[in-house]
Amino acid sequence: MDNIKISSRQFLILVILYTIGTAILIIPSSITQEARQDAWIAAIIGIGFGLLLVMLYIALGNMFPNMTLIEMVEHILGKWVGKIVSIALICFALTTSGELLYFIGEFITTQMMTETPIEAIHILFAFIVVMGIRYGLETIIRSAELLFPWFIFLFIILVVLIAPQIEVENIQPVLDIQLKPLIRAILLFTGVVALPLFVFLMIFPVSINKSKQAKKAFFLGFSIGGMLLVIIIALSLLVLGVETTIRQVYPSYALAKIANLANFMQRIEAIVAFIWIITIYFRVLVYFYLTVIGLAQILNLKSYRPLTLPLGMILVNVSLIVHPNTAHSIEYNLKTWVPYISIYGLFLPLLLIVIAKIRKKTGKNQNF
Repeated sequence: MDNIKISSRQFLILVILYTIGTAILIIPSSITQEARQDAWIAAIIGIGFGLLLVMLYIALGNMFPNMTLIEMVEHILGKWVGKIVSIALICFALTTSGELLYFIGEFITTQMMTETPIEAIHILFAFIVVMGIRYGLETIIRSAELLFPWFIFLFIILVVLIAPQIEVENIQPVLDIQLKPLIRAILLFTGVVALPLFVFLMIFPVSINKSKQAKKAFFLGFSIGGMLLVIIIALSLLVLGVETTIRQVYPSYALAKIANLANFMQRIEAIVAFIWIITIYFRVLVYFYLTVIGLAQILNLKSYRPLTLPLGMILVNVSLIVHPNTAHSIEYNLKTWVPYISIYGLFLPLLLIVIAKIRKKTGKNQNF
């Protein structure tokens, strides 16, 4: 298995891109449906809860700095229980990768290339993902460094072109919301944006040069990514209004369609599409990295590369069956995703920390 180390700055960039991921397109609509004009406030509170989760992941990573998540699970829970949980983690990562691939295909075939078969989009994107994993973590990080300036540049252009159409009245009255919808909105934001960060335990801190700087990079990366999402949510509300934001499946894409700078620069939705494709690509890569590396570690393989192609083929098939239609996808993300991701992103790390401390305190080193 490759023993590659990355810098904390590279890790910071990867965390930012991963945090934004699919959320830049889908989160404004879903969170506005719950919190309405106060969706941006719910997102800011969600960032606060997300930082607590980052602290949890850092605490677990620091306990076993030379292990990946899969190795931690087997070391803490024992050989057999650990392998069962690890297989569940791999299945989760693979199905979630397939779901992200579905989002890509659905978006491109409904918004941009309506005549193109969705299978073609899935196969092409999966091929790029497989190639990225085969070349290794160092190549993934270098490609993130290369694309990150473009992401920032295009994001700034989007904000500048949208700003003249802001109407502050669209977010008034502020804090005119009941507690339950606000809580649901916060949980939704946390579930989509923060809880999936547990996947970085495959990289943090085992594959990072300086662990102390990596902690700061983890916090800062999530904070920056979260605030960029708050900006997108706020712009959707300020420009489109509450009702239009709720009705749109991809509000930020609709936002870009109406951007206008002195009748000179218009219809910049391709910018949003490119931003989203960059961020979701790295989100798929990280999930698929867990799938491939995790399975290689369970099988005690010297190299993970022979697994990339067959798992890539499985990934394409999963992407075609994970959601039968858009309505099913929306309902799944609103009702099922948060409790599902909480199992792996909240309860599993807590369980691992508690069991690890108990075993250390009592000196129980035997397998369960």
